[in-house]
Amino acid sequence: MRHRSKGRQLSRTSTHRKALLNNMATSLFAHGRVVTTEAKAKELRPFAEKLITLARRGDLHAMRLVERNIKDRAVRERLFKDIGPRFASRPGGYTRILKMGHRPGDGADVARIELLDA
Repeated sequence: MRHRSKGRQLSRTSTHRKALLNNMATSLFAHGRVVTTEAKAKELRPFAEKLITLARRGDLHAMRLVERNIKDRAVRERLFKDIGPRFASRPGGYTRILKMGHRPGDGADVARIELLDA
């Protein structure tokens, strides 16, 4: 039974999964888009959107909460100075997932997750 088991396991331990999401969110905020598998993109979306919501707040406590996940200082500054204010008037839904077909090597479903314009 799946009672209270939220999220995808992604065939990883919890620490590996946490590191994966942190790194993917860092790449998403640095480059604006990430091409990955569909399952990882669907798992990254709520994770990244919560960080953007914290960046919209912009206070010291929000910065410290984001710092737990985003270790790169330049990306953190971009998140709070550019991305957060860009979505200030938008009530959620900051990312988009586009399905791109199958990967040639193993047939995995590939998707691109990207930040919206505003």
